Amino acid sequence: MPSTNHELPIEILLVEDSPDDADLMREALLEGNLSVRVHWVEDGEQAMDFLYRNGEYHKVPRPDLVLLDLRLPRKNGQEVLQDIRNDPKLCCIPVVVLTSNDAAIPQVYDYHPNCCVVKPANQEQFMLAVKKIELFWLTIAARVPKT
Repeated sequence: MPSTNHELPIEILLVEDSPDDADLMREALLEGNLSVRVHWVEDGEQAMDFLYRNGEYHKVPRPDLVLLDLRLPRKNGQEVLQDIRNDPKLCCIPVVVLTSNDAAIPQVYDYHPNCCVVKPANQEQFMLAVKKIELFWLTIAARVPKT
Protein backbone atom coordinates (compact mmCIF):
# COMPACT_ATOMS: atom_id res chain seq x y z
CA MET A 1 0.00 0.00 0.00
CA PRO A 2 1.50 3.39 -0.95
CA SER A 3 2.41 5.58 1.97
CA THR A 4 0.84 8.97 2.33
CA ASN A 5 2.38 11.80 4.26
CA HIS A 6 -0.55 13.47 6.01
CA GLU A 7 1.59 15.79 8.11
CA LEU A 8 2.82 17.71 5.07
CA PRO A 9 0.55 20.57 4.06
CA ILE A 10 -0.98 20.54 0.61
CA GLU A 11 0.70 23.29 -1.39
CA ILE A 12 -1.57 25.44 -3.54
CA LEU A 13 -0.36 28.10 -5.95
CA LEU A 14 -3.04 30.73 -6.43
CA VAL A 15 -2.45 32.91 -9.49
CA GLU A 16 -4.94 35.77 -9.23
CA ASP A 17 -4.52 39.48 -9.93
CA SER A 18 -7.60 40.57 -7.96
CA PRO A 19 -6.74 40.95 -4.26
CA ASP A 20 -10.44 40.64 -3.37
CA ASP A 21 -10.84 37.35 -5.27
CA ALA A 22 -7.55 36.08 -3.86
CA ASP A 23 -8.68 36.87 -0.30
CA LEU A 24 -11.98 35.03 -0.84
CA MET A 25 -10.22 32.00 -2.30
CA ARG A 26 -7.63 31.85 0.47
CA GLU A 27 -10.36 32.18 3.10
CA ALA A 28 -12.38 29.35 1.52
CA LEU A 29 -9.33 27.10 1.21
CA LEU A 30 -8.15 27.70 4.75
CA GLU A 31 -11.62 27.08 6.24
CA GLY A 32 -11.54 23.43 5.23
CA ASN A 33 -10.35 20.45 7.22
CA LEU A 34 -7.25 19.93 5.10
CA SER A 35 -3.82 21.19 5.99
CA VAL A 36 -3.15 23.59 3.12
CA ARG A 37 -0.63 26.30 2.46
CA VAL A 38 -1.73 28.86 -0.12
CA HIS A 39 0.92 30.76 -2.06
CA TRP A 40 -0.43 33.79 -3.93
CA VAL A 41 1.09 35.53 -6.93
CA GLU A 42 -0.54 38.33 -8.91
CA ASP A 43 0.61 37.79 -12.48
CA GLY A 44 1.72 35.19 -14.97
CA GLU A 45 5.41 36.03 -14.81
CA GLN A 46 5.41 35.64 -11.03
CA ALA A 47 3.61 32.32 -11.48
CA MET A 48 6.34 31.01 -13.75
CA ASP A 49 9.06 32.34 -11.42
CA PHE A 50 7.34 30.48 -8.58
CA LEU A 51 7.05 27.25 -10.56
CA TYR A 52 10.68 27.45 -11.71
CA ARG A 53 11.80 28.64 -8.25
CA ASN A 54 13.50 31.73 -9.65
CA GLY A 55 14.64 34.74 -7.62
CA GLU A 56 12.64 35.32 -4.44
CA TYR A 57 10.89 31.98 -4.95
CA HIS A 58 14.05 29.85 -4.83
CA LYS A 59 12.96 28.04 -1.65
CA VAL A 60 9.25 27.54 -2.36
CA PRO A 61 7.75 24.05 -2.48
CA ARG A 62 6.37 22.51 -5.63
CA PRO A 63 2.60 23.08 -5.69
CA ASP A 64 0.18 20.17 -5.55
CA LEU A 65 -2.45 22.27 -7.31
CA VAL A 66 -2.48 25.50 -9.33
CA LEU A 67 -5.56 27.73 -9.31
CA LEU A 68 -5.08 29.95 -12.34
CA ASP A 69 -7.02 33.04 -13.32
CA LEU A 70 -7.17 33.66 -17.08
CA ARG A 71 -6.95 37.43 -17.13
CA LEU A 72 -3.54 38.27 -15.73
CA PRO A 73 -1.10 41.10 -16.28
CA ARG A 74 2.35 40.59 -17.82
CA LYS A 75 1.62 37.01 -18.96
CA ASN A 76 -1.95 35.81 -19.31
CA GLY A 77 -3.36 32.58 -17.93
CA GLN A 78 -3.39 30.80 -21.28
CA GLU A 79 0.33 31.50 -21.72
CA VAL A 80 1.05 30.23 -18.19
CA LEU A 81 -1.00 27.11 -18.83
CA GLN A 82 0.78 26.50 -22.12
CA ASP A 83 4.19 26.84 -20.41
CA ILE A 84 3.16 24.41 -17.67
CA ARG A 85 1.85 21.81 -20.11
CA ASN A 86 4.93 22.07 -22.34
CA ASP A 87 7.38 21.47 -19.47
CA PRO A 88 7.95 17.81 -18.55
CA LYS A 89 8.78 18.82 -14.96
CA LEU A 90 5.54 20.78 -14.49
CA CYS A 91 3.01 19.12 -16.79
CA CYS A 92 1.66 16.69 -14.18
CA ILE A 93 0.62 19.47 -11.74
CA PRO A 94 -3.18 19.79 -11.79
CA VAL A 95 -4.28 23.20 -13.06
CA VAL A 96 -7.77 24.53 -12.46
CA VAL A 97 -8.52 27.57 -14.60
CA LEU A 98 -10.84 30.14 -13.07
CA THR A 99 -12.53 32.72 -15.25
CA SER A 100 -15.40 35.15 -15.18
CA ASN A 101 -15.69 34.85 -18.97
CA ASP A 102 -17.39 31.56 -19.84
CA ALA A 103 -17.07 32.36 -23.56
CA ALA A 104 -13.29 31.83 -23.23
CA ILE A 105 -13.61 28.28 -21.91
CA PRO A 106 -13.72 26.34 -25.22
CA GLN A 107 -10.49 28.00 -26.36
CA VAL A 108 -8.81 27.44 -22.96
CA TYR A 109 -9.32 23.68 -23.22
CA ASP A 110 -6.93 23.73 -26.20
CA TYR A 111 -4.18 24.24 -23.59
CA HIS A 112 -5.24 21.20 -21.51
CA PRO A 113 -6.23 22.45 -18.07
CA ASN A 114 -7.53 19.78 -15.74
CA CYS A 115 -10.76 21.76 -15.63
CA CYS A 116 -12.24 25.23 -16.04
CA VAL A 117 -14.53 26.87 -13.52
CA VAL A 118 -16.61 29.98 -14.10
CA LYS A 119 -16.29 32.30 -11.11
CA PRO A 120 -19.71 32.95 -9.64
CA ALA A 121 -20.52 36.65 -9.23
CA ASN A 122 -22.13 36.04 -5.84
CA GLN A 123 -19.53 36.02 -3.03
CA GLU A 124 -21.13 33.12 -1.17
CA GLN A 125 -21.37 31.00 -4.33
CA PHE A 126 -17.78 31.94 -5.20
CA MET A 127 -16.52 30.62 -1.85
CA LEU A 128 -18.62 27.47 -2.24
CA ALA A 129 -17.12 26.84 -5.69
CA VAL A 130 -13.58 27.15 -4.29
CA LYS A 131 -14.43 24.71 -1.49
CA LYS A 132 -15.76 22.22 -4.05
CA ILE A 133 -12.55 22.57 -6.08
CA GLU A 134 -10.57 21.86 -2.94
CA LEU A 135 -12.75 18.88 -2.04
CA PHE A 136 -12.40 17.26 -5.44
CA TRP A 137 -8.77 18.01 -6.33
CA LEU A 138 -7.32 17.51 -2.86
CA THR A 139 -9.38 14.65 -1.43
CA ILE A 140 -11.05 12.70 -4.26
CA ALA A 141 -8.63 12.97 -7.19
CA ALA A 142 -5.36 11.08 -6.82
CA ARG A 143 -2.34 13.36 -6.61
CA VAL A 144 1.19 12.78 -7.79
CA PRO A 145 3.13 11.67 -4.69
CA LYS A 146 5.67 14.11 -3.27
CA THR A 147 9.24 13.00 -3.60
